[in-house]
Amino acid sequence: MTEPESTAAPVPAYTGPSRVLSGVQPSGALHLGNYLGALTKFVALQDQTECFFCVVDLHAITVWQDPAKLTAQTREIAAAYLAAGVDPAKAAIFPQSAVRAHAELAWIFNCVARLGWLDRMTQFKEKSGKHKERSSVGLYTYPVLQAADILVYKATQVPVGEDQKQHLELTRDIAAKFNNDFSAPGFFPLTEPLIEGPGARVMSLRDGAAKMSKSDPSDNSRINLMDDADAIAQKIRRAKTDPEPLPEGLEDLKPRPEADNLVGIYAALAGVTKAEVLLQYGGRGFGDFKPALADLAVAVMGPIGERMRRLMDDPAEIDKVLRAGAERAQAVAEPVIEETKRLVGFWPG
Repeated sequence: MTEPESTAAPVPAYTGPSRVLSGVQPSGALHLGNYLGALTKFVALQDQTECFFCVVDLHAITVWQDPAKLTAQTREIAAAYLAAGVDPAKAAIFPQSAVRAHAELAWIFNCVARLGWLDRMTQFKEKSGKHKERSSVGLYTYPVLQAADILVYKATQVPVGEDQKQHLELTRDIAAKFNNDFSAPGFFPLTEPLIEGPGARVMSLRDGAAKMSKSDPSDNSRINLMDDADAIAQKIRRAKTDPEPLPEGLEDLKPRPEADNLVGIYAALAGVTKAEVLLQYGGRGFGDFKPALADLAVAVMGPIGERMRRLMDDPAEIDKVLRAGAERAQAVAEPVIEETKRLVGFWPG
């Protein structure tokens, strides 16, 4: 026998406007991986849909941050957004903590999310290590705050890398459960991921198997956005490689992580595919390829560093952008949190 067809009415889908939310932590200097993996996407997305790009300082303090440095680090992330080409007239740029609705919605979602869901989050296990009892509660509930960041603007899309896909799945679970628990079908969207594209996953210049990271103790492992032309070129020249010439086909590139990484960086900076890079440089040694990559990296990244340094010399201008962005974000978030509180049954006074 076949099972009878369900007679249940379909759950209404979210019908609100298309929006994108993303953010970067103010917990260290940004680097080439952040630029290619996030900032270039922000610049492209601002011309496609309504965008909210925050500096996620609430997330940053889930691990210790020096209070004396946090404000400056927040301005530095905002400067990076601006230097990379994010236009505050098109996209809201703001500190997460300046919009209180993030924290309010996070508490409500803490009461919707289940412990079993959070226990499955692999990033907490990686960040807490062997002594998770010493970690902050905030680090454990980090993905719930991330869900609030997204859904307080009813963001329909979020650019994510592999390390954040699980958190976005949790966001969808929380949205679905809230909509069901409070009889509000379609209230929160089931946010879709914008998966990172080719060249977005940039690896360490010292180890092709490790992601480029601002926490790596070796400064030569990354190209910082504030590096000058000499530093950029020197780091490319010193990047780890192997003794073989570049292959002519992609399949032969895969088992060579350092070569694959440098070809990927060239492709991403030039706006071409890896195959096109190999068409030009396949069969040639790194003695030819590295100088070309260094010239390209300096041409693309050098002006960004210069703009960042100019912006950092004018903190009042950065603060003006952050203040205006926070007001714009607050105007969108406030009605969402108010309606959420009404659905939960909070006193309306």
